[in-house]
Amino acid sequence: MYLEHFGIKELPFSLTPNTQFFLSMASYHKAFNMLMVSIANREGFIKVVGEVGTGKTMLCRKVLNSLEEDATTYVTAYIANPVLSPKGLLLAFAEEIGLAEDVDTGHHSLLKKITKRLMQLSAEGKQVILFIDEAHAMPEKTLEALRLLTNLETEKVKLFQVILFAQPELDTMLEQPSLRQLLQRITFSYRLEPLDREGLERYVTHRLATAGYNGPALFGRRALDVLFQASRGIPRVINILCHKALMVAYGKGERTVDLEHVRRAVEDTEGVSLVTVSYRSVSFAGVALLAGVALVVYLISYYNGSVP
Repeated sequence: MYLEHFGIKELPFSLTPNTQFFLSMASYHKAFNMLMVSIANREGFIKVVGEVGTGKTMLCRKVLNSLEEDATTYVTAYIANPVLSPKGLLLAFAEEIGLAEDVDTGHHSLLKKITKRLMQLSAEGKQVILFIDEAHAMPEKTLEALRLLTNLETEKVKLFQVILFAQPELDTMLEQPSLRQLLQRITFSYRLEPLDREGLERYVTHRLATAGYNGPALFGRRALDVLFQASRGIPRVINILCHKALMVAYGKGERTVDLEHVRRAVEDTEGVSLVTVSYRSVSFAGVALLAGVALVVYLISYYNGSVP
């Protein structure tokens, strides 16, 4: 592999959500702060939406890790695959909050056990937060069951909070009249945006440095320009293309990544392409522009009397 060749200690562009590589840029910093403040204020439902590959799971893991450092205050529950029936959701939640044994009973009995457990944790001064990743994949009936589950509360506080991480399809689902009550429960919402060109350069540099690289710029400016054009600023696509570009450069025995290495990576990646403009179209547009300028100059000269 290329690690030794470039002087890198570990893979810098792995697709696993390793929070060691989390970059606190504007969009992600705001989202992280919003989540931590909302949790501290015991808000009910919180929603974070972003396109595929924008770093929702990374952000989710970062918040989880931060809360797990204070186990005396917080109890975290995490459901990565929410394609569950309403009963399946209850079972998964029950297991996450420590009811792993003898909970596969009837719906009503299971709900009573969950309520009892949440009351116990609340009496101990612990705050329960349920994180649901890929929430857009939840069936409508399961989303409604989740809303009903959050009705569990004391006179002063909710017994647990819910944080949904999802693709924009969740927003479309929540527009349905049947889910309007759930929509009204969402007190804070944030949308993760792709990186801009400057952000992409910081992202690439940060991941390389975190992985142990401390040499001169490894990716040339033109290579980064093409990387931004092809990836549209989506972190997951950036990771894929950077990894492949490093492999291409290594295969050629070169010490830096240039424009052609990134292009080869793009060609090797399905669903990714560069926007190309034909030379013929550009030439035609240029000729038309020059003709238009010439006409304007002629008309001005004519009306000024300088043209017979």
